[in-house]
Amino acid sequence: MKSKLLQAALTGGIIWGATIFLTTLLNLYTGYGTDFLKIWISIYPGYSLTMVGSLVGLVYGFFDMFIGVYIIYWVYLWLGRYVK
Repeated sequence: MKSKLLQAALTGGIIWGATIFLTTLLNLYTGYGTDFLKIWISIYPGYSLTMVGSLVGLVYGFFDMFIGVYIIYWVYLWLGRYVK
């Protein structure tokens, strides 16, 4: 079960980190998603709508979602032991 927990957390982290990264790059060239990205500017210190900021967002996004999915999936597995 631990491998599934890690797989789920890695998957979530990769997808969310890539989402922040790619949306930031898309914003740099088209202006797309500015309001959405402003939310993350207020949450992730050091993140900005720049090339370097896209990498910062990638790292923050990965760890943010990795930890979130890990906790949620762990609780799901834990509850599965008691709730049938």
